[in-house]
Amino acid sequence: MSNASVTVHSFVDQAGASAASPAPAPLAALRAAGAEAFARLGFPTTRDEDWHYTSTSLIADAHFAVASDVAAAALPDPAALAPYTFGGQWPLVVFVNGRFAPTLSSLSALPDGVRVMTLAEAAVDAPDVLARSLGHAVAADRDGFSALNAAFAGEGTLIHVAKEMVSDTPVHLLHVVDAHSDGVMMHPRHVIVVERQAKATVLESYIGLAETRSFTNTVTEVFVDDGATLNHSRIQREAGTALHVGTIEARQGRNSHFLQFSFQTGGRLSRSNVYTVLNGDGCGTTLNGLYMLDAHQHGDHQTRVEHVAPNCFSREMYKGLLDGSSHGVFNGKVFVHPEAQKTDGKQTNNTLLLSDKAQIDTKPQLEIFADDVKCTHGATVGRIDEMALFYLKSRGVGAVLSKQLLMYAFAADVLETIENVEIRESLERMTVQRFTGDEQH
Repeated sequence: MSNASVTVHSFVDQAGASAASPAPAPLAALRAAGAEAFARLGFPTTRDEDWHYTSTSLIADAHFAVASDVAAAALPDPAALAPYTFGGQWPLVVFVNGRFAPTLSSLSALPDGVRVMTLAEAAVDAPDVLARSLGHAVAADRDGFSALNAAFAGEGTLIHVAKEMVSDTPVHLLHVVDAHSDGVMMHPRHVIVVERQAKATVLESYIGLAETRSFTNTVTEVFVDDGATLNHSRIQREAGTALHVGTIEARQGRNSHFLQFSFQTGGRLSRSNVYTVLNGDGCGTTLNGLYMLDAHQHGDHQTRVEHVAPNCFSREMYKGLLDGSSHGVFNGKVFVHPEAQKTDGKQTNNTLLLSDKAQIDTKPQLEIFADDVKCTHGATVGRIDEMALFYLKSRGVGAVLSKQLLMYAFAADVLETIENVEIRESLERMTVQRFTGDEQH
């Protein structure tokens, strides 16, 4: 038996053990379905179309301990988290090495009408909301990683925004991996429900405080009801040795709007899946992202916008800056059902290659089965504009600063789409630091 077969069987055994462990009814059912599905599906391979450019061998061939099985270590000093908490003014839920850390969390600034609770608490305090949402956007058998996440479901949150509640205060979910995370796998699962005519902002951050070989496999299920709006941002800046797979999937009602921004700079291997289904007449989605990779990093972005109802719009713009021997992947699909007349969709992927060894595989796609639509897609790959670089140098700007200014201008175009000022300015600072070499992955 090959080593890969042995390690996959190890994952199967661990998933089965998790499914057999005690859990509230909704979680127990999801775990059982996930364990069964993973035993059948295993990890995707490059023979799968959606994984053609990304090998999962760094994960599938490795051994990882389950976070809940690892002895609890001392929590990081709150001061170490301060640079990542946006001044500490927002409701904050902290997970350290895959485990909820109540002493580092604070919900005192939570607005009325917004409930945040762990999944275990939600099974008791909000069973109806959990029953109609958990596992309904991301089914346990969607793919191997979703199945694995379902098998270990337990750590995570339910965010419930009551109908007609309008909140501009972001809820921040902060996931921390520190020096004690080496060889540990984490499977957080979050459920976000925004009721009719409500508006909310949620931020997910994934940070690394140490260069460890950890594996994070996260799933976020999103439900945006009729007339509601959700602004969701996801920052992945884990260690350059970390392995990370993240899936976000949304279900949208009539006249709703889902805005999602993905920011990716960390990880040895990082995969971001963002999917949404536009189920209601007149709804829309805006998916934007920025990825910056160097050294031997591999970053993969997959998006799928499924237009089911008529009169809906989708806007999508992803930009990448690749240096060193890094490898970027963008695979975006817009799927228009026959009933989705009057669809208006636009998808763009632009990438700058900053070295001769960096590479990008980009595949924007349209599948249209309606005849009254307006859909466009495109991709560009290039290098820094030499004429613009020459112009800046001729005006007395140094060579290094000129290059940094042009790279920032390229990235700023997509960063400006973020509505929340604090998140936008923070990501702009991270981008500048990345270009000046001051940022840790």
